[in-house]
Amino acid sequence: MQPDTRLSDFEAQRPRLLRLAYRMLGSLSEAEDVVQDAWPRWAAVDGKIDVPEAYLTRIATRLCLDRLKSARARREEYVGAWLPEPLLQQASEEAVADDVTLTLMMAMERLSPLERAAFLLHDIFDTPLNEVAAVLEREPAAVRQLASRARRHVREARPRYTLSPQSASELVRAFHEASTKGDLKTLSGILADEVAVFSDGGGRVVAFRNVVRGMDRVLRLFQGLARKAAYRPQLLRIVMIDGLPGFVSIDRGAILQTTALEVRDGKITALYIVRNPDKLRHIKAMLAMSDRDSPENQRVSKR
Repeated sequence: MQPDTRLSDFEAQRPRLLRLAYRMLGSLSEAEDVVQDAWPRWAAVDGKIDVPEAYLTRIATRLCLDRLKSARARREEYVGAWLPEPLLQQASEEAVADDVTLTLMMAMERLSPLERAAFLLHDIFDTPLNEVAAVLEREPAAVRQLASRARRHVREARPRYTLSPQSASELVRAFHEASTKGDLKTLSGILADEVAVFSDGGGRVVAFRNVVRGMDRVLRLFQGLARKAAYRPQLLRIVMIDGLPGFVSIDRGAILQTTALEVRDGKITALYIVRNPDKLRHIKAMLAMSDRDSPENQRVSKR
């Protein structure tokens, strides 16, 4: 295989490998490292590879499995709730290509690394069972059991409720407005009785150490935050976060955060707030680039 052909085959698979690695690890930065590490292994393969997609999937999955071993130990020592790095889309864009929401990614955290790999490859990325068996170096019957167990564990988290872009945007704005003002009447109308708030600060910034559950506790939480705030958090952008409606904002102290809303039957059942700056570097860079390319800044630069 010619070097240029090998490179073009790798680049053609890069988006898929990145999505797979991100779904495996819950970290965009680590997923990018996995794809980077996959290249020299792919470039060093002797002979012709008939199906580059299958071979590269095998390389990336095994690299992810190696990383998950150490990731599990790190997460046991993690300060507060652990949430995946937020992957953003504009609210007007189509649903994510692999149909994996943040809710499903949270459910997959309960799976073993092999169960997670089997489920993702077979059920999400439509990889034939015999190919999954080759990737995991297991018999097809064993892989079928891994995928089946995983499926049972995450069944309730599979995406079943969808909102139109307009409805999602309206709900996000209503929640942001009510939560920052401490408007309990509006919040009571859009929050489910069993609502839960997850907040990931990673010990780097202020966040709720424990999950806040139940309508009454969540209402008191937002009422208290509104009273203490020196100024209202600024809404920067309405987006989709791993398939869920959400927004990017700047909190008091110029702390960037993302908030994703899980919605069922028109009510918000969970809020996933990421404040850990290590998990928001790509978003900060994206916002900086967006500001730089804004029409206003372009007009200034031409003066």
